[in-house]
Amino acid sequence: MLTPTELEAYRECLLELSRRLDLDEAQLKDECLRGTGGEASGSLSDLPIHLADLGSHDFEEELSLGLLENEAQLLAEINDALARIEQGVFGRCEACGKAIPRGRLQALPYARHCAPCARKLQGEAQR
Repeated sequence: MLTPTELEAYRECLLELSRRLDLDEAQLKDECLRGTGGEASGSLSDLPIHLADLGSHDFEEELSLGLLENEAQLLAEINDALARIEQGVFGRCEACGKAIPRGRLQALPYARHCAPCARKLQGEAQR
């Protein structure tokens, strides 16, 4: 069972992680919204000068959108973990109900499953 001091430390860790992800998300959104050609490239035209420029921009935009999606998913996990703290169930595996080891919570403070249950669930999802 986690002590109130430990729970507060995890809550602060989760809040800090959330703040960092919010900053990253803002930067990624700026990158996604940056235009190609025109003033963004120093050109008077809104068309890229070379097809390779367009391909690079598309790749960077797709990568940034993928990162945004991952960060949104991670923020949802963090918010769920904060809710579990408030509900008094943080640190308990949602599958088996056993305590999640402190080492796992230190590595993944938003973990909702112990390692054996997480492996089992991951194996089932891959099938």
